[in-house]
Amino acid sequence: MIEVQRLGKRFALPRSARRKAGAEPPDPRQENGWFNAVREVSFRCGAGEVLGLLGPNGAGKTTTLRMLSTAIAPTAGSVTVDGVNLVADPLTARRRIGFLSGGTGLYGRLTVRENIRYFGDAHGIPRAVLDDRTSELLSKLGMGQYADRRVDALSSGMKQRAAIARAMIHAPAVLVLDEPTTGLDILGAQVVLDFMRERSLAGCAVVFSTHHLHEVEALCRRVCIVDMGCSVFEDSVDALRAADSGSLSAGYLARLKRQ
Repeated sequence: MIEVQRLGKRFALPRSARRKAGAEPPDPRQENGWFNAVREVSFRCGAGEVLGLLGPNGAGKTTTLRMLSTAIAPTAGSVTVDGVNLVADPLTARRRIGFLSGGTGLYGRLTVRENIRYFGDAHGIPRAVLDDRTSELLSKLGMGQYADRRVDALSSGMKQRAAIARAMIHAPAVLVLDEPTTGLDILGAQVVLDFMRERSLAGCAVVFSTHHLHEVEALCRRVCIVDMGCSVFEDSVDALRAADSGSLSAGYLARLKRQ
């Protein structure tokens, strides 16, 4: 389970980007030499649930997910991951999270199997267990014939599948994915979506950002909409659909502050 409460992150602006006194800010998130990329985001995702994180480009979704991964520290709010306070104990929380970002985070000169083993060793997984998990993940992601190929020789879709295997090798309780199907063909995207569904059925809490509402329809029990750094809706998919004549897309657009 993961619970996010009033999460915030701000970054110092370079002097060249700071507005002069009395001038209108180019973005309401900019103030006093700071840019509030995430201002107040809250949501929860229980074990066995899939939550879709929605919002326009620049809304703060990727920054939010990077905080959940412990890649960057929040400047406000709290995150609890499987009972662990992520802000107070990021190292312990990290062991409970599998994270996939826009970059695959793989080593191109290593094979798929070597990459997975490398990250498994980093988590201290015994070799016998690691080998079994590696074989299982390669099979579920349809990568058996690519296991011993170098990553830099793979297509973008196969790299994405390998990155998911790398993120899952330590059997995390929470899986966090940033637009996992972007750039994939229909077959590759379906393999990824099926894997996410399988992980949720196995009891994993899955949080993923997407611009594709059909993925939300197919997978999600809950949804959080982020706009201008704030969560503007957090409830069930059915509640969002019911909010505007039964249409998920209409309900989504109605919750955005900017159309």
